[in-house]
Amino acid sequence: MNAAVTATRSATALDIAAIRRDFPILHQTVNGKPLVYLDNAASSQRPKSVIEAISRYYEHDHANVHRGVHTLSQRATDAYEGARETIRRFINARDTKEIVFVRGTTEAVNLVAQSFARPGFQAGDEILISALEHHANIVPWQLLRDQVGAVLKVIPINEAGEVDFVEFQKLIGPRTRLLALAHVSNALGTIVPVEKFIKVAKQHGVPVLLDGAQAIPHTAVDVQALGCDFYCFSSHKMLGPTGMGVLYGKRELLEAMPPWQGGGDMILSVTFEKTTFNQLPWKFEAGTPHIAGAIGLATAIDYLETIGMQRIAAYENELLEYATERLSALPGLRIVGTAADKAAVVSFTLDGIHPHDIGTILDTEGVAIRTGHHCAMPVMDFFRVPATARASMSFYNTREEIDRLVAALEHTRQVLG
Repeated sequence: MNAAVTATRSATALDIAAIRRDFPILHQTVNGKPLVYLDNAASSQRPKSVIEAISRYYEHDHANVHRGVHTLSQRATDAYEGARETIRRFINARDTKEIVFVRGTTEAVNLVAQSFARPGFQAGDEILISALEHHANIVPWQLLRDQVGAVLKVIPINEAGEVDFVEFQKLIGPRTRLLALAHVSNALGTIVPVEKFIKVAKQHGVPVLLDGAQAIPHTAVDVQALGCDFYCFSSHKMLGPTGMGVLYGKRELLEAMPPWQGGGDMILSVTFEKTTFNQLPWKFEAGTPHIAGAIGLATAIDYLETIGMQRIAAYENELLEYATERLSALPGLRIVGTAADKAAVVSFTLDGIHPHDIGTILDTEGVAIRTGHHCAMPVMDFFRVPATARASMSFYNTREEIDRLVAALEHTRQVLG
């Protein structure tokens, strides 16, 4: 990711063979070939410990939380709220009341748009996003724009796929009410130097939301050090179950925000005349929650911490450098997104071959990558391509798998080139 990470390589050796034994899904064949899974930016795989924790909960502890006085309910509640504390510690939030459970990054962004922004934003108020964003950090702000008459302004990117900091400084101003940025681009792997953007935003008194879905699986995140007001991420991209995510918000902001959804568990009392809402964080968690999802996410965090986020970042940077070198040597291959600071993602095109066809041929070789616009159509428009092929790596991938990718791409050129 950067020189400091690269410099620590000697101290970051991972036992990749042992790690891979922890992931049952990796040990299978696809179309008669050993699976090479390089679609981690879309969704990572799960270690046995996560699968077993979820199974153990359903086999021994399942009951609804917060409501029951019986033993199973108390055990389920302890595990569910214990997961909240694990997450608080992992991102260094001040208080578990700042950890709101949601379905994923998308729901977290929508919650902020509808509960934080919509009640107070007025016509002419400005929201700043970048041209690098996932649709989940574009569409909620467009909906808000149409609801209240706000103005959506877009910070441009350059040909390397980096957000233009100079233009950002020109765009932010007295009408700016929110800055919403991806921490890491899902389409290109660009690591945005969010600390610089947050510093300027704070000088203008502008709150900051970070989409951390692609950052948190790969590097240590400290929300207090970052100074952001909201941080959103999804469980399924960091070894946990699907349908589970987290919104971190500063307590003083969450306290002032009205509930987004109404129902059970987000109330203290209800009459036909009035409802008294629950305290944080439960006032944002209407209905029976994804209990197993929280438990699985906490177990995934335990697994990541056992390996060490710095070691993961350093190893994935080695994979990125190797993949970039090997892929760059292929005739007709163009890497899309060449930022100086990147996560382990390589998006590319092959001359004369549509990315969907690349993905189809690679699948016949047992190699799983993502093809398409990656829910980032404005990024594709900027680079004047309909889609890209994207190989995204995790710490359980190997150089040998990258060699398999390269060989499969050479086969693709022979078949379709």
